[in-house]
Amino acid sequence: MATYCLTVARLQLALGQGARRLHVSAAYRAKAKVAMSRFEPTSFVNYENLQSNVDIVRKRLNRPLTLSEKIVYGHLDDPHNQEIDRGRTYLRLRPDRVAMQDATAQMAMLQFISSGLPKVAVPSTIHCDHLIEAQIGGAQDLARAKDVNQEVYNFLSSAGAKYGVGFWKPGSGIIHQIILENYAYPGVMLIGTDSHTPNGGGLGAICIGVGGADAVDVMAGIPWELKCPKVIGVKLTGSLSGWTSPKDVILKVAGILTVKGGTGAIVEYHGPGVDSISCTGMATICNMGAEIGATTSVFPYNHRMRTYLEKTGREIAALADEYSDLLVPDEGCEYDQIIELNLDELKPHINGPFTPDLAHPVSKVGAVAEKNGWPLDVKVGLIGSCTNSSYEDMGRAASLAKQALDKGLKCKAQFTVTPGSEQIRATIERDGYAKTFRDVGGVVLANACGPCIGQWDRRDVKKGEKNTIVTSFNRNFTARNDANPATHAFVTSPEIVTALAIAGTLNFNPETDYLTAPNGEKFKLEPPTGDELPSKDFDPGQDTYQHPPADGTSLKVDVNPQSNRLQLLEPFDKWSGNDLEDMQVLIKANGVSWVVVGDDNYGEGSSREHAALEPRHLGGRAIIVKSFARIHETNLKKQGLLPLTFSNSSDYDKIRPDDKISIRGLKTFTPGKPLAAVVKHSDGTEETLELNHSFNETQIEWFRAGSALNRMKSLQH
Repeated sequence: MATYCLTVARLQLALGQGARRLHVSAAYRAKAKVAMSRFEPTSFVNYENLQSNVDIVRKRLNRPLTLSEKIVYGHLDDPHNQEIDRGRTYLRLRPDRVAMQDATAQMAMLQFISSGLPKVAVPSTIHCDHLIEAQIGGAQDLARAKDVNQEVYNFLSSAGAKYGVGFWKPGSGIIHQIILENYAYPGVMLIGTDSHTPNGGGLGAICIGVGGADAVDVMAGIPWELKCPKVIGVKLTGSLSGWTSPKDVILKVAGILTVKGGTGAIVEYHGPGVDSISCTGMATICNMGAEIGATTSVFPYNHRMRTYLEKTGREIAALADEYSDLLVPDEGCEYDQIIELNLDELKPHINGPFTPDLAHPVSKVGAVAEKNGWPLDVKVGLIGSCTNSSYEDMGRAASLAKQALDKGLKCKAQFTVTPGSEQIRATIERDGYAKTFRDVGGVVLANACGPCIGQWDRRDVKKGEKNTIVTSFNRNFTARNDANPATHAFVTSPEIVTALAIAGTLNFNPETDYLTAPNGEKFKLEPPTGDELPSKDFDPGQDTYQHPPADGTSLKVDVNPQSNRLQLLEPFDKWSGNDLEDMQVLIKANGVSWVVVGDDNYGEGSSREHAALEPRHLGGRAIIVKSFARIHETNLKKQGLLPLTFSNSSDYDKIRPDDKISIRGLKTFTPGKPLAAVVKHSDGTEETLELNHSFNETQIEWFRAGSALNRMKSLQH
């Protein structure tokens, strides 16, 4: 490999850096087989196929392509014949790999077992990060989680071993940080059973959050369907400096686009400002793109990504350099919408409470809080999570904590730190950041999701007690973090969280306001600093990965028949062939068919399979709303339910709680043809409402079969 790189470097020097290197590439490509990860030495990066597909599609469309189009269309199952129309057609894709977190992996693996297939068709991994509750501290909380969740971990470990899936044990870290450190790379297409899978876009990857049934399709070797995304371009100029961080970019974009503005689109960052952002900073921005409803987000390949790949011990960088033209947008490509941000003018932001798109400059949030009656005292500051737990994040936060300590100050608020991975935890312990956090009054939690997803045994306030917390997380919906609907949660950067935890109040602008030391001295915090990557390289910490054996056919999956958490699946009933008549509005049990009527963005904030499985199991047949969150709409289709939208959104107001609803038109159910809801009111009157749907032919077959899994099994016979 070293000889190959040296020879290529000499030829490039002779040709000039600006020259196309196709002839150089052709001469050495055969020698350049590079593994997708160190855990899968026989699965290789396939830029040749990506390039070939992109060339086919570009010639067909006869126009320049965005980066996201290159990667998405480069993974088409049939690039010669696939109909491509952004925002309209469904694409059949071949993702490179699958990742599952332990909460969603349970149902995904149960469905894969039901498929009857012997082994996954693409590299796949399970990550144990969602079931560890924050209570005391990292080691104690991890030990308790291993005990409480033993049967789940045993199931996932044994299922992974039998079906060829890598297993990251509890304590290894958060799925998205593990993916960034080990599996994401420029040009890869990865699907993950978690909403924040787009984190991998910080390494130039197309990483998309899906439901478990979608993951089963890919693991089964079936083409995966995605509605052809629109592309929103975000052009960055200027550069980040001072108190402004990568988190402020997405906080600002969320304020512009709102929680629905990215729906059906990939957000593609580009422009000269990109180079001022670290690779992990780009991941932060892509991660929180889930909060604007985006399909995913992505950055173009650059030197920051190359450095990160090298620092994390991967050999992909040289190959990515060779294909660099493939991993950036074509000159002259067109976006469906463009947003421009000047990073020189961007100020630190804090968003909330109760929604991640309510954006405020940090300089103004105190006054806004006073005006609205939001509690000013910060009870807890929490840094970490999949969004902000990189080495750089920890270093910049620690630099502020050290300034406070040097003046004799500790945090006025409680302060927690969640490392993103075992590698991050071990490295910040070695380099002294963890000690600084403890000295300033912080608690270092387990390498897991913890409070970000509500795994927090919070005891400092009572339920219903009005209070404020500030976090570096991604979501702050009502009761998300601590199950207390009166908690006012704000999301911001780790640096601002740390500063506000030290000050103990929202009414503090670290750029202009002073703190008071115990000796009475007034001082200002200097802007945070921190190394992008560790100068001594990463400390990998404990080995927490379980390789699947080469042949797991003789192994048994561990499912206790008496378990109240796990159960092998039974297939749902098929469609009867008739219209759905006289369904109650949200009535369950006793075999009565029922329908849900909902508002906008129904299913927002969750990729959980259970949110679709449970309504189906309890007799649900249709969900009628103003609009859907993307992942949940697909999940409902996969389980044989009918996700439908009002053709006229004001028809929502015509539905009464005691109505009975019939869905008509199912015998002629076809793509693009609306269905009808006949609404019978209790006073004897009726009205007919038009309902739209986004089903294609394949998805209609799922409905007729009773579920996508039923359809998959029927095709095997």
